[in-house]
Amino acid sequence: MFLTSLTLTNYRNYEHETLHFDEGVNVILGENAQGKTNMMEAIYVLAMAKSHRTSNDKDLIRWNEEYAKIEGRAEKRSGSLALELLISKKGKKAKCNHIEQQRLSQYVGHLNVVMFAPEDLNLVKGSPQVRRRFVDMEIGQVSPVYIHDLSQYQKLLQQRNHYLKMMQARERSDEAVLDVLTEQLVLLAAKITLRRRQFLSLLEQWAAPIHYEISRGAEQLHIRYEPSVDVSERAELSRIVEAYNETFADMREREIQRGTTLIGPHRDDIAFFVNGKNVQTFGSQGQQRTTALAVKLAELELIFSELGDYPVLLLDDVLSELDDFRQTHLLDAIRKKVQTFVTTTSIDGIKHDIIQEAAIYRVRSGSVTAPS
Repeated sequence: MFLTSLTLTNYRNYEHETLHFDEGVNVILGENAQGKTNMMEAIYVLAMAKSHRTSNDKDLIRWNEEYAKIEGRAEKRSGSLALELLISKKGKKAKCNHIEQQRLSQYVGHLNVVMFAPEDLNLVKGSPQVRRRFVDMEIGQVSPVYIHDLSQYQKLLQQRNHYLKMMQARERSDEAVLDVLTEQLVLLAAKITLRRRQFLSLLEQWAAPIHYEISRGAEQLHIRYEPSVDVSERAELSRIVEAYNETFADMREREIQRGTTLIGPHRDDIAFFVNGKNVQTFGSQGQQRTTALAVKLAELELIFSELGDYPVLLLDDVLSELDDFRQTHLLDAIRKKVQTFVTTTSIDGIKHDIIQEAAIYRVRSGSVTAPS
């Protein structure tokens, strides 16, 4: 899979720009605050229908404009695909091959991307929210049903929390309403929990050997899913539903007192272990970075194994954060099989022939000079 072209209209600091890309490595070169990351973000938004940098879509629209539009063409094993995302103050409209998609969950997954930016090095040591978001975004690329279930879960969670707050304030006392909301929430929570566990099991299968190789055979990586309910790693959906029902029953009074939902996928976490020790707590910065790199490279292989196409890789200002050995391992891993976009202020410090052979795009003040 690769992105052949990209057109930006009123996107961030781009007024109008059309670019055509190489199937291999494309380097986006320029000083800071010129628009390099904006271009990477635009590719990500075209694929995921949301930004990795902001939750406010209005931030994506050029100053004093009414809308932003991203258009692209992707080549996949199944054929060519035209994608379009219109972002306005009223919301988003997405099209695939010029046909408007009724739901964004139907749109996401047509173009697959893996983003690796400096903040992704916080995957291990950052908050549980960072890790949950990572898992949800990656599963969503290969499973539209998951996006739908997650969206429904978040809506129900909001309703349940609102009702719990009213019960806490004694504005409502009908526990039958709480029972209905809980029953609906439980099935969605169980489905999300099961799918996350399956995904992380697959991710570990790809990430462990990559981590072993990057660590020169010194370290074994284990990824553990830590749901907020106590279920075995082999529990089926029905058993997970039982566990949620039992735990919600035990938590009922505490939840009413607190006015919020205390268990569910929104409170889950993921732990990374190297040689049996939690990397977040006991790992060195080098081990944390190796883990993050192994996970990102594993994502490429996992998506390929699921879909038969490698995703597009976005390396946003991350090469400068890696030492020469990890940098070389990353670039060797993608050679001639993954279309890659790299942003950097200079290629002088990148000691790899793959960069010397890349197509170079120079960005200045929201204007791009394509390679001649």
